[in-house]
Amino acid sequence: MDNKEHEYLTKEKYEELVRELDNLKKVKRKEVAESLEYAKSLGDLSENAEYQEAREWQANIEDRIAKLESILKSAEIVSSYHGDIVSIGSTVTIQKKGETTNKVFKVVGSEEADMNAGKLSNRSPIGAAMMGKKKGETFSYSAPNGIINCKIIDVK
Repeated sequence: MDNKEHEYLTKEKYEELVRELDNLKKVKRKEVAESLEYAKSLGDLSENAEYQEAREWQANIEDRIAKLESILKSAEIVSSYHGDIVSIGSTVTIQKKGETTNKVFKVVGSEEADMNAGKLSNRSPIGAAMMGKKKGETFSYSAPNGIINCKIIDVK
């Protein structure tokens, strides 16, 4: 039995993944089937690059469908958290020790993580280190260049 942790998603991300899954099943599978049929019509499958490419495309789509189904099955939808303890859905302002600038992150599930958009996974080293902490508390995490110490400036 798989003891995989829950996948935490916002309602918006959950709906986005449902739409993607629906598109893969209803549209992309049909496109792949048509591609395979066309490639088969070209003759010898052992040396047919179009056929091999279509099979690879089919495998990628089926892998993504399986991954999405697994994510959605274990998904726990979280809403924006409005408390003083860092949890999934919190928007956290932190300051690294020795720096004067603050950084703001939204703590999200790993499927939604996007550092460029300021969305930090709860499973990342920094995300895991700040979980459960309150405004004013300090925490540290291990980064490639050593241990980083931070202070939580605000939690929304």
